[in-house]
Amino acid sequence: MSTFQSIQQSIAPELQMLNNRISTTLASPNALMNQVIEGYLKSKGKQIRPIIVILSAKLLGEVNENVISAATAVELLHNATLIHDDVVDDTKLRRGQPTINNIWDNHIAVLVGDFFLSSALLQAIETNDIKIIKSITNLGKLLSIGEIDQIYNARFHNLNEDAYFETIYRKTASLFVSCVEVGAFAVGASDDDTQCLARVARLLGLCFQIKDDIFDYFNDEKIGKPTGNDLREGKITLPLLHVLLNDTLPQHDEMLALSKKEILDTDEINTLIEYAKQHGGIEYAYDTMQRLRDEAVEIISQFPESQTRDYFIAIIDYIISRDK
Repeated sequence: MSTFQSIQQSIAPELQMLNNRISTTLASPNALMNQVIEGYLKSKGKQIRPIIVILSAKLLGEVNENVISAATAVELLHNATLIHDDVVDDTKLRRGQPTINNIWDNHIAVLVGDFFLSSALLQAIETNDIKIIKSITNLGKLLSIGEIDQIYNARFHNLNEDAYFETIYRKTASLFVSCVEVGAFAVGASDDDTQCLARVARLLGLCFQIKDDIFDYFNDEKIGKPTGNDLREGKITLPLLHVLLNDTLPQHDEMLALSKKEILDTDEINTLIEYAKQHGGIEYAYDTMQRLRDEAVEIISQFPESQTRDYFIAIIDYIISRDK
């Protein structure tokens, strides 16, 4: 059994409550909506984000009904964004299964995504905690801005590491921060403890996106997207960004110009990927994740020693080492 599976097993009752709540919340009077959702929920992923909500609550207090409502809200909002992203990107497969837009059509997928989003907000309201409601609604704004940031950086070739980190904070890490916040708010944790754990979540979320970005440089069917897909969409992620910012490297000007082409063919994408690999881009991304991981461990070590605290560190290590 892997460490991550051990974590899942340790909170199995809470995860069962979560999934029961998700099913109940998504029940509707419409047969088609129910059919689409039933098919979608057959592949629910690892549920890392609600797991972090639950672990945050256990680290800072005791799991209660508001924790389950908050975890449900986060998971539904996350899935709403995935469903909408699949429409925008015309994605055919997710988690190895056909997407809603692939099985049905974009119209139905957008409406189902909206239904997930509305259901997430209703679960946040169920807590009667304005801080939880604010965290969830603010998260929706940050995720949207992060996606627009990414489009802006791609269209205007904004090659800047600070801009990259700001974008991945908004589009990915902000979700992990909200997970910690709502878990802490639900158990009445202190502001200091909440902010401290939120810093850990931010670093964890950055690692998550960097690892996702690394996947794009390798061909692996487990990942679920073709190699070079980010570059195909004009996105310059950390491995390539790092080498393009080093103007002392051979062929720098040529590769920089190539990266700014509006449309890249497969050979050009492969050329840029190999350039990043040959000049240490992948190693730099892993070194960055290790630095972020070490910083997160230092912060979370301020909390009293416990199995739950160790689970947070284990999740960071899992995120960095995962193969999909």
